[in-house]
Amino acid sequence: MPTAAVILAAGQGTRMGSERPKVLHAVAGRPMVAWVIDAVRRAGVARAIVVVGYQGERVERACAGEGVEIAWQREQLGTGHAVRQTADLLDGFEGDVLVLNGDVPGLRPETIGRLVDHHRDTRAAATVLTARLEDPTGYGRIVRDTDGALLRIVEHRDADAETRAIDEVNTGMFCFQPGPLFGALGRLDCDNAQGEYYLTDVVDHLRRDGLRVSALCVEDAREVAGVNTPAELEAVRAWLEGAA
Repeated sequence: MPTAAVILAAGQGTRMGSERPKVLHAVAGRPMVAWVIDAVRRAGVARAIVVVGYQGERVERACAGEGVEIAWQREQLGTGHAVRQTADLLDGFEGDVLVLNGDVPGLRPETIGRLVDHHRDTRAAATVLTARLEDPTGYGRIVRDTDGALLRIVEHRDADAETRAIDEVNTGMFCFQPGPLFGALGRLDCDNAQGEYYLTDVVDHLRRDGLRVSALCVEDAREVAGVNTPAELEAVRAWLEGAA
């Protein structure tokens, strides 16, 4: 069964303190988004779609020659809205759809493969890639039942003290069956503090529909460390360039 990857690369990354699109900041001489595309290719994923928005032409040029497709998010209205911009490109696609972040240069192809395999083995409509963090502050928490099955994702600001004590977090990366994904995307609303369409809300819709949702915890949380600040960029650089 083929797999397509949607790589989210539309944001500015205002906390970077730079006009450069966040995903174009370099690690070991390559833009972060190029690391993600490379991991996707090495994982054997058939198609890669990069969602661009802020300075999208510049990001598109950086991806030239990588064999990717481009989808535009003209307004930055959240992660769910970003994925919805790929609906026409993926119309009729019958394989699984990965959603990956463009600012995770440490993501390994082996982890992408494990995510897809787990998704298929569990016959899930959606599988969430998770991580365990010493300090999970700010991240959505993964709430599981007594058998370890995923119950829900609770955003930090909505979590009570007991939920905030959970150290397993949502990385913002997923594997979906395309029919349930795009069906749920069409039902999202932006009735929240940010006025955005959240991809995490898809998980809630699928569970309410009685569909299976699973979760896979990454072995090394550094792989999925997103970059939002110059300090986080330096930490990722030190790790990857030291491992090179």
